[in-house]
Amino acid sequence: MKMLIYGLLTGIAFGFLLQKGRVLRYDKQLGALRLRDMTIIKFMLSSILVGMVGVYLLVDLELAKLSIKTTILGGNIVGGLIFGLGWGLLGYCPGTSAGALGEGRWDAIWGILGMLCGAALFAESYPLMKETVLTWGNLGKLTLPQVLGINHWPIIILCVVGGIFLFRFFEKKKL
Repeated sequence: MKMLIYGLLTGIAFGFLLQKGRVLRYDKQLGALRLRDMTIIKFMLSSILVGMVGVYLLVDLELAKLSIKTTILGGNIVGGLIFGLGWGLLGYCPGTSAGALGEGRWDAIWGILGMLCGAALFAESYPLMKETVLTWGNLGKLTLPQVLGINHWPIIILCVVGGIFLFRFFEKKKL
């Protein structure tokens, strides 16, 4: 029960930040897809960088365990294409469509229905995909530090510094 409450509170906080960051707005979504407004890119990148530092810090302090999923190129490519197509057609990604509906934008209901239909189609086609698409390019459980044979912190520091430079570039270009 405690975990459910943590999940609910985290979800509320994340929804609040999505709304305050104005990333639920259709014009911001379209701007990101057209590479004319980097608000959503900056929001996502900052989330990734903070998460990267936080997760690895918790793992190093032995307060959490890292569970790496298998890298399967076929599933990633097909899933990414479907995700991108849906985002491009609707103008909302899955998370922002739920938030937009919460703000009263009824057009987002189509994205939510699409997610439900997509989940049902995935569940029904999983046995076939398990023997086809989900075997293409199975690279196993790997991380960039493993591939390079180095500790994860130099990669994290490089990503954070690169992110800061990218943020500064976006600000100079008024993106």
